[in-house]
Amino acid sequence: MENEYDVMCEEGVTCPLDEAQIAAICDRVLAEEGVGRPCLVSLSLVSDERIRELNAEWRDVDRATDVISLECERPDDPALAPGEPCELGDIVLAPAYVARQAAAFGTTEADECRLLLVHGLLHLLGHDHLDEAEAVAMEAREDALLALLPTDGTLDRVVITRHREEEGA
Repeated sequence: MENEYDVMCEEGVTCPLDEAQIAAICDRVLAEEGVGRPCLVSLSLVSDERIRELNAEWRDVDRATDVISLECERPDDPALAPGEPCELGDIVLAPAYVARQAAAFGTTEADECRLLLVHGLLHLLGHDHLDEAEAVAMEAREDALLALLPTDGTLDRVVITRHREEEGA
C-alpha cells in the first residue's frame, strides 16, 4: 500500500501546488524521515477565517495563521500492526495567508506552500519549535528536506521566525 493523501479545498480557495506535487513532497519527506509504513494524511486548504477559527479552537490563539498540524497517530506506534497504515493526521493551510507571507519573505506562493507542507509534516512526525534548540533543529531539517525538492528557487534558507512570533501568543 502506498501513502494516501486526501486533499480538500474549501470553495473559493486555490492552491499554487497541484495534488501530484503535494503527494510528491509528502512522499519524499516521509521517505527521508525514515517512515517505513504507509501513511494517510489529510490536507485542507481553507480561508483565513476558517484557519483563524481552528487556531482559536486548537491552540487558543484567535487569529489567522499559515499552517496548523493536527496529529493523529505516529508511524512508530507499537499499537499499529506491521504494515498497517498510520493515520498520520491533518495539515490545514490558508493559501491567502501564505500568499501574503510569500510576498513578505520574497518567496513564491508555491515555494512558501512547499515549505509549509514540509513544516506541517514534520510537526505530524513529532518535530516542534517550542524552544530555541528545537527551532534550530527543525529549521535545519526543513532546509535539508527543501534542498531535495524541486522548488522555484526562492527558498535559500528557512526562516523559522515565521512561527516564533506565534509561540508567545
